[in-house]
Parts: sequence; structure tokens; C-alpha cells
Amino acid sequence: MKRFLALLLCVILWAQPVLAADAKKDAKEKGTEGVEVSAPSAILMEASTGQVIYEKDADSVRPPASVTKVMTMLLIFDALAEGKIKLEDEVTTSEYAASMGGSQVFLEPGEVQTVDTMIKCISVASANDACVAMSEFISGSETEFVAQMNERAKGLGMENTHFVNCNGLDTDGHETTARDIALMSRELITTYPQIRDYCMIWMENITHTTKKGTSEFGLTNTNKLIRQYQYATGLKTGSTSKAKFCLSATAEKDGMELIAVIMAANDGKARIRDATALLGYGFGKCRKYEEEQTEKVKPVPVKRGVKTQVQTVQKEPFAYVDTTGADLSAVERKVSLKKSVRAPVKKGKKVGEAAYYLNGAEIGKVDILTAEAVKEVSLGSVMGDMVKHLLL
Repeated sequence: MKRFLALLLCVILWAQPVLAADAKKDAKEKGTEGVEVSAPSAILMEASTGQVIYEKDADSVRPPASVTKVMTMLLIFDALAEGKIKLEDEVTTSEYAASMGGSQVFLEPGEVQTVDTMIKCISVASANDACVAMSEFISGSETEFVAQMNERAKGLGMENTHFVNCNGLDTDGHETTARDIALMSRELITTYPQIRDYCMIWMENITHTTKKGTSEFGLTNTNKLIRQYQYATGLKTGSTSKAKFCLSATAEKDGMELIAVIMAANDGKARIRDATALLGYGFGKCRKYEEEQTEKVKPVPVKRGVKTQVQTVQKEPFAYVDTTGADLSAVERKVSLKKSVRAPVKKGKKVGEAAYYLNGAEIGKVDILTAEAVKEVSLGSVMGDMVKHLLL
């Protein structure tokens, strides 16, 4: 028996460093060495490029709780951008909206608030009643608004998301993933950076005006990260008994903005701790390469066109996030273009690519597009050219 126990102890002592080495090797291969996240599902994304820096079970479907409201706010800002609504528009609370449970600002049936105030209630206090009131104001009903949420999600490539309501209350089939949350968070903060004006409010009062009279109600931000992490810029918390504690955290440092998504953390402190760890890891590990402006691209010959060539332009400046410590001054750009195109040529037609390389490995591509339209040669255009030539 003693010999067996001694042998067992030897095996354990031998296995510990081997297992530790294997775990370290796995972390290194995944690029996650040096960061620990307790939540079962998480992701870290660079906002401008969408590049994923860290992920942990990021595609497992889970209930998102009030992080759902990132999509709700995205649709609100879409409606503002399209001119369908204005910040000063007045929104009347329905009986249904006022009946919402969970986090709320206790809007009463018939109570009127501006769109601006409703956004504050949603972003700061995570108000379920304000979400439903806004969904009805924009789309006529929450059902129609949720259909638009799912359509917007589809357009963003959120492949594992299905919304059932606009506020995130626990409901069967209402689910998403850490990756999908990062995608919609990225869309919100990059398309509508003014969201910061709302999600960075720590405390603010709103005024309830009802049949009972006028009263002040204090909003306090549910996202404690904006007070505890100096680079925080937002974005949205969520918690229910089913979803546990979730967070889509955004932060910016030295011109780089990161998105850290935490799902199903055990408590509020754990989600803040995990998000802080991910953001610190990202800012410490990442270096960003970004073109200030695109280089000129030579024109492409046109066959049977009223012009012999068409001007081209790179679609957008190239950006890349490196996590290996490589020398980013060594990035090389190689442009490949079509030998020619046949008229008619539309503006914005892809005619090539600019590929970028670092230490011999391709790190990304950007499309080269036509910068103008070129019509096809016709009898009329030929005759016109001949007349112009004769008059010279």
C-alpha cells in the first residue's frame, strides 16, 4: 500500500508540470497567454477593423439579458439618421410599455418623454419600459420592431442571434453569442459615436409629468466600468437569473478602441474584472497599423469606351492590428489590377486589389474600384468626335 501511494505521488508530481506546460502551450497557440477570464464565454475585438484578439467559447448561444439593448439603441440611431424621428420628438408611453418588469424608470401610461430622454433611460438605467415605448414609436409595435432587430442582425452577419423582445427580459428563444454582441456593438460605436454622450452619463435626473403631478427621478448608470476603468467609453450591461451577468464593454486608448464582451459571469464584480482583464490585455498586446490616406492607383485601360482608360481608387485606407510584436514599419503593399475592362463601366466597379504583407505573410486586402463611369462607344459618340476633330 505504501509503495502504491508513493508511486501515485510520483505520477502526480510528474504530471503537474507536464499538464501546466500543455496548458501554457495551448494558450500560446491561441494567442491567449497572459489573460484569464472566469466567465464561460467572452471575446475581445478591435473596433475599427473588427479583428478578434481573444475569444473563449465565443459562439455558444446564450441569453444576453439587457445587452440586447445595444441592438435596440442601434435601431433608434438608425431612425434618427434616416430622419424618421428627431431627438426632440415626444413619445407617449402605452399601457403595455408601462407594464414591463425588471429594470425600469417607472413610466406611467400616457406619460410623455422626448426621444432624447428615452435614450438616456435605456442607455443609463437600462429601462425596459422605455425600450418598448421607443419600439412602438418607431415601428408601431414591439413585434414589428423586433422583426427589424432580427433583420439588422442578419445584415451584420450575426449568424447565431434571434431576438424575441427589445429589452432582453428572459424569454424562450431570445439568444445570441459573445461574437454577435461584439458585431452589433462595433456597428453602434463606429456608425454612431455619439452613443458615448449617453452611455458615459454617470448620474442624471429626468422629470416625470403625469396626472399625479411632477416628480424627479434619478438615473444611475448600471455600467460601473465607466467609473472603475479610466479608458472606458461604454457600453451596456445586462443581468437576469437565466443570463447571469453580461457586459459589452468598450474602451479607447492611444487611438485604439476595443470591445470586450462577457457572458454568463457569476456576479457583477466578476464581469467587470473579466472585462478589465481583457481590455488591459488588448491594450498591452496590440499595435495598430493604419494608413493615413490611400496611395494613388494607376488607371485601367478600357475597351470600346468613350475613354481609353478609367481612373481607379482604393476603397478605403488599410488597417491592421498586430499582436505578435512585429515591426509594423515593414508592412508592404502590392497592387494587382485587371489588364483591361470592357465598356460600359460603372463607377465603383472592382478592378483589382491592394494586398498587404508583413514578413512575407499576407495580412489583408482592400478592393481597388473605378473612380468614374465610362460609357460604351456608340455611332453618335464617334460622329461627335469626328465633328469636333474637323472643327479644330
